[in-house]
Amino acid sequence: DPDPKYVPTPETYNGNVNPVGPRSCYDEAKRAGEAFVIAYMLQHGLDTRIVRIFNTYGPRMRPGDLYGRVVPRFIEQAINDQALTIFGDGLQTRSFTYVTDLVEGILRTAFFPNAKGKVINLGNNIEIQIIQLAKTIINLTGSKSEIVFQPLPEDDPKRRCPNVSVAKSLLDWEPVTGLEEGLKKTIKWFVGKN
Repeated sequence: DPDPKYVPTPETYNGNVNPVGPRSCYDEAKRAGEAFVIAYMLQHGLDTRIVRIFNTYGPRMRPGDLYGRVVPRFIEQAINDQALTIFGDGLQTRSFTYVTDLVEGILRTAFFPNAKGKVINLGNNIEIQIIQLAKTIINLTGSKSEIVFQPLPEDDPKRRCPNVSVAKSLLDWEPVTGLEEGLKKTIKWFVGKN
């Protein structure tokens, strides 16, 4: 969970990971991967770029990921008039990036020469509380679903939001798809596959 003074989180933030917590393997694996890439770049001169991807959503996401993917889970629950499950009080925030915006950012990172050797956050810098996301999805689907609350998993971040100023300055990139617009496209796909 980043220190509140580091949200939105810049690329220079080195993290705050509980090394023995339930998320530690995931968090530390990402950090180790970045360290290996940078070490290889420095030792062998390889042209590398690191992208830090923040909560992405869109059509073709797998439903049923109980903890990790809140958007497809909420959509599946809503279109089936099942209760939407929120872990914690729902006041924790996330920022969600539509998949086509992310792909554009990745392509720019790959092909813009000034991104060589850089670490670049790609995500949306507009936060939303999870409870508000649930209410928005219920509204957009016309669902009769209720919201239920479950205990918050240990070490679940209270806020997750990137600072995308490096992407803006180096790549002339920022997300352009608003959350409601992206959710409508995603809901349409989920409804069509059922």
